[in-house]
Amino acid sequence: MAEAFTLAAVSDSAKCAAERVMARCDALAAISETPGQLTRVYLSAEHLQANQVVGEWMEAAGMRVWQDSVGNICGRYEGLDASAPAILLGSHLDSVRNAGRYDGPLGVLTALEVVAHLHHNGIRLPMAVEIVGFCDEEGTRFGITLLGSRGLTGTWPADWLERQDAQGISVAQAMQNSGLEPLKIGASQRAVSDFCAYLELHIEQGPCLQTADVPLGVVTAINGARRLNCEFTGHAGHAGTVPMGQRQDALTAAAEWTLAIESITTATGRNLVATVGTLECLPGAVNVIPGQVKLSLDVRGPRDDDLSALLETLLAKGRDIAARRGLTFAAEQFYGISATECNAGLQHRLSQSVLHLQGQAMSLPSGAGHDAIAMAECWPVGMLFVRCKDGISHHPDESVTTGDVAYAVQAYINTVLSFAEGHL
Repeated sequence: MAEAFTLAAVSDSAKCAAERVMARCDALAAISETPGQLTRVYLSAEHLQANQVVGEWMEAAGMRVWQDSVGNICGRYEGLDASAPAILLGSHLDSVRNAGRYDGPLGVLTALEVVAHLHHNGIRLPMAVEIVGFCDEEGTRFGITLLGSRGLTGTWPADWLERQDAQGISVAQAMQNSGLEPLKIGASQRAVSDFCAYLELHIEQGPCLQTADVPLGVVTAINGARRLNCEFTGHAGHAGTVPMGQRQDALTAAAEWTLAIESITTATGRNLVATVGTLECLPGAVNVIPGQVKLSLDVRGPRDDDLSALLETLLAKGRDIAARRGLTFAAEQFYGISATECNAGLQHRLSQSVLHLQGQAMSLPSGAGHDAIAMAECWPVGMLFVRCKDGISHHPDESVTTGDVAYAVQAYINTVLSFAEGHL
């Protein structure tokens, strides 16, 4: 059972802000290409409409607003020193298909409430505060993830403009159709000196905060990942004539390895996770001993060294199982991304704000990717997680409470106000 903590009261203004955030999440959810569902993809009419709406809300909060050359909607609230590196707050406005309404937009809209608080109270920080609503984090339309944030970092691969969607429309064509100029994508890049920090608020997309019975958590790192195609090869045989002790059954080897993956990873701890997500059994007949099994392995963790060590242990176990059973084992990695550490100073700022509100500052890694991955290549990043019901995300049942959002807004405001005492 989670230890009980007494939550501090949030301000009435934070409660009103949370109600506004929830209403605006509903308003953005109605901007969708699919009736009765939420689908909003890069450079669709719905994406551009959402940008316009969010831009109007930015202006109402006292910000100068623009849409950059890749389609991010951006706003700036000036500080006392226009030359000082700004604080950047953001998340994404695109969605997966048949999505929930909080993954992405919640981070943009709570950031808006931070700036609205500054504007309403006439507060100017030593530096400006900027907000970005990233245009494409999910990669739903073109299969390109972090497209918006890589616009700011200037790390678009050369072939991205040629990538096509399911209708054969290229990124370059979609940009032209939306009034953007493909040859000017570099104009979205920001100098490293433009920002002192990037902060992102996001729903957890997991059950840890709910299990701990707290509304907020501070992210330590975004998990790195390795994905592999693996294969056990034995010998197919007649299901009725080959004795049990003389079989080279690839499926039983794969099953033993799958259970070993579960037990080894669980025992390792360190927030590491491993998943066998696909399995193909050949020849796939009810009366034939499986001679070959192809399966996938997805391993994730917040520290690259721990991740590499676990992966080598799991692959060694696969080889041992195959050798003992008279089979062969092969594995080939087809995807890998390094873990992204959140800045220690920003974690401290966020933790202090959370600690004040909920009596403990729970730290946890993110198992899902975020725009902060790209942003960390140029700037210190920090992330704040908000509890979501049952950890459900990328689904219409995605849910947060107004009360939790009020705590999130209050913590976000307090964290940004901490910069009044100086830079990172």
